[in-house]
Amino acid sequence: MLSRKNKLLLLKFLSLFSVVRGYNILMIILAQYLASIYILAPHLPLRKVVFDGNLFVIVLSSALVIAAGYIINNFYDAEKDLINKPRKSMLDRLVSQRTKLTTYFVLNFLSVIFASYVSFKAVVFFSAYIFGIWFYSHKLKKVPFLGNFVSATLAIAPFFAVFVYYKNFDTVIFVHALFLFLLILAREMIKDLENIAGDMAQNYKTIPILYGAKFSKTCIAILIGLTLLPSFLLIEYFDVGYMYLYFIGCIFLLMGFLVLLVKSNSKKHYVWLHNILKLIIILGVFSILLINVDLVLNRIL
Repeated sequence: MLSRKNKLLLLKFLSLFSVVRGYNILMIILAQYLASIYILAPHLPLRKVVFDGNLFVIVLSSALVIAAGYIINNFYDAEKDLINKPRKSMLDRLVSQRTKLTTYFVLNFLSVIFASYVSFKAVVFFSAYIFGIWFYSHKLKKVPFLGNFVSATLAIAPFFAVFVYYKNFDTVIFVHALFLFLLILAREMIKDLENIAGDMAQNYKTIPILYGAKFSKTCIAILIGLTLLPSFLLIEYFDVGYMYLYFIGCIFLLMGFLVLLVKSNSKKHYVWLHNILKLIIILGVFSILLINVDLVLNRIL
């Protein structure tokens, strides 16, 4: 049996894990490595990618900055989350705001130190990334349209860092990036509908608050419609191996999403829509393996 002190420490660890959304960070790390192996550097031996020290540092620095970003975002949204996410908010509050801020600065400092191992350009990139996340959380989040756009851009920035490292400028990579960006942007706008109660209480000027839920849903429908374009291109014009099956599945899921979007009128419905987009993104990470199912076996030797 754990002592009371150990139970409290465990709860605080779980609280911090919840604040930094450790499950999301693990998924991003996996996505960066799979993208590097299958999309960005398919010509390199597997071991050279997996055991590349520079890639490891880039992925580690990304993870640290993202974790810090979740902390500062949680810090600014503490009051809003009490309304939108009461259960998660209670768990998050087991760690003091002072501890969160200290952790925020330590994680950012470590990310820049690690980035210096790669190059000065990496230091500049991650320093700018840190500033961008803070500025978004502090100011831009409350700006309609721009806040959503910046949030989606920051979400794909870790993949941009790996993309620049490998200097692979194939068109297929940009089409993949466009697909992911549109999905994330649509998800950000769904979150505005989902969190409308807390946003109104904290005087956030989001799209559904300023222009209404109907207009917001129209914007989301347009984004989903645009997402179908890169899906079609990746199926018809690019060699993505068996991953074409994933994009075919996405088209059907997104069509179903649009039907549910039209009928949605409550937070419960918006949560379901949010989860559909999250599922598509998560499945997309693992479906990268389908680009070449024999690739790992052939490159281990």
